[in-house]
Amino acid sequence: MKNKNNEQVKALVLLSGGLDSILAAKLLMEQGIEVEGISFKSNFFDTKAAEKATKQLGIGLREIDISEEFLTLLKEKPKHGYGVGLNPCIDCHALMFRKAGEIMRAEGFGFIATGEVLNERPMSQNKQALKIVEKEAGLGGYLLRPLSAKLLEPTIAEKEGLVDREELMDISGRSRKKQFELAKKFGITDFPAPAGGCMLTQEGFVKRMKDLMERKKDFNSNDVELIKIGRHFWNDDYWIILGRDKEENEKLSRLKTENDMIIEPENFMGPSALIRFFSLSFRVERGISFKEQCKKYIEKAKELIIEYSPKAENVDNLKFIIHEK
Repeated sequence: MKNKNNEQVKALVLLSGGLDSILAAKLLMEQGIEVEGISFKSNFFDTKAAEKATKQLGIGLREIDISEEFLTLLKEKPKHGYGVGLNPCIDCHALMFRKAGEIMRAEGFGFIATGEVLNERPMSQNKQALKIVEKEAGLGGYLLRPLSAKLLEPTIAEKEGLVDREELMDISGRSRKKQFELAKKFGITDFPAPAGGCMLTQEGFVKRMKDLMERKKDFNSNDVELIKIGRHFWNDDYWIILGRDKEENEKLSRLKTENDMIIEPENFMGPSALIRFFSLSFRVERGISFKEQCKKYIEKAKELIIEYSPKAENVDNLKFIIHEK
């Protein structure tokens, strides 16, 4: 497909790796459009499915880390609210599209495409939400949804003949019958089941994330990584995380900062405990060691380690190793 200057038409396709985004890319490729995938990662979602999809499609993929911007979005409260959990879908999509738009303008892509299907997700994929995302991202007329294009206003790419609108689709709703038929037509058989890839839609994780946001207003990426693992015990002054297996114990060690402490069983099998403090003001007392100041916190961590160590009761003199800075 060529544009009016006889140049190859290029499209940047937001690729989650799910069937919808794979089909959106394929529909454009069938028209001779050069497609490149773009996928975003944060503390709450990754690009693994997109990497697999691009290999199947035979196209390139650029991965963009939006972790810090996404955390800022959560801290400042999303303008358009949350979905079923803490997922700020409209604001998140606008952030992604805004980033993609910067690349589109800088590198000569004709438009941006996405696998969104009208009314597939009632809150974030109705007509109003789709328009809001396009406006917030500054992409008026440049955002194409190939699977639902015939049900939406023509984009600039369609009006200028960069894309043949007649070859696009008119899919709406939650039924996936048409997508499966299209996948069969294109010979696409390897794709993930339709499920939310964002951890902010997962009930158990959302509960822990809400605890973090309530108790530690200045939370960061390291804090978020901690709530993905272990057992969690909160206090006004501190937060204790117990590892549930060897892998989690090792991850606690990797996530430890200089202001944390880790307590490990020395002569019995049991979990490690990481203590993260919400206030460090007590550390400035002169003439008292840090370990002495933290004695009550250390004792609480030891109690929890013993409680979750079935074999501890068989050891007479329980010993622990304390890791400070």
